[in-house]
Amino acid sequence: MAIYTDLALESRELNPDLEGVTEENISLDRISISRIAITTREAAQKLEKCIGNYITLDAPDLSARPLDLFEEMTNTLTSELSNFTDKLNDDATILVVGLGNRYITPDSLGPKVAEQVYVTRQITAYLPDAMDHPLRAVCALTPGVMGVTGVETLEIVKGVVKSIRPDLVIAVDALASRRTDRICTTLQITDTGISPGSGIGNTRAGITRDVLGVPVIAIGVPLVVFASTIAKDTISMIADETGLHRDEEKLLKLADKVINENIGPMIVTPKDIDSVVSDMAKIIADSMNRAFFRNHYDEVRSLIA
Repeated sequence: MAIYTDLALESRELNPDLEGVTEENISLDRISISRIAITTREAAQKLEKCIGNYITLDAPDLSARPLDLFEEMTNTLTSELSNFTDKLNDDATILVVGLGNRYITPDSLGPKVAEQVYVTRQITAYLPDAMDHPLRAVCALTPGVMGVTGVETLEIVKGVVKSIRPDLVIAVDALASRRTDRICTTLQITDTGISPGSGIGNTRAGITRDVLGVPVIAIGVPLVVFASTIAKDTISMIADETGLHRDEEKLLKLADKVINENIGPMIVTPKDIDSVVSDMAKIIADSMNRAFFRNHYDEVRSLIA
């Protein structure tokens, strides 16, 4: 029974002794930060991830939705994003791509983030005197999904990138996890780009630096888990609790057969997904705005409002 996850942290947990991977873990008050670097082709193939850097923010208490933790998560994500955006010029152009289908709640994270990003490219183009200092030109794109538009997401993104020539592309999408307790409490940042639809096993052409010709940062939140993953974890937990590991492999094969023949690739998401997607979208958008505009954040917020 295959276990699918978009999180490099979880792939590493399944292969803790694999060479070609470096890992650093930092524990804050209520947030843990994991930095994983995949450095070899062999490790990338084994983990089913691209060579590059993966930063994971994990805050288990987010499931209780405490407002102070939202602010703490926003500040932590802002700091991590600033490590990428601080390398840009003060007048750089940044393209935010909100991936996903806005009409399907677990897949609407990207569009919801794009709606809340402070868009300023029109100001730099048509109101250059609105501020007395350089302003980053931020633009946002929600390309939709091929089932709605009939156009590959990458085709749309490549066209916009070719036209506006951004210095950085940031793509936001929903992810899949192998653990239900990481849904809506974990966030991953990577410099490897992203494949739209990967979270639901419907992988499209990748949005990466090699393809677009500009740096690509991907931000994702696990919002779904495969039913087969839940079945496997449940069987393994029962075996651990009862000590009946002798029958574990047989039960796993039986569960795999039942799921494949009667259920199919079912995807599970929390019942309060509307609220948690809105919460995570706000955290990501606020973090982006703070990282993009730094000391001028309040000024830009007033101008946009």
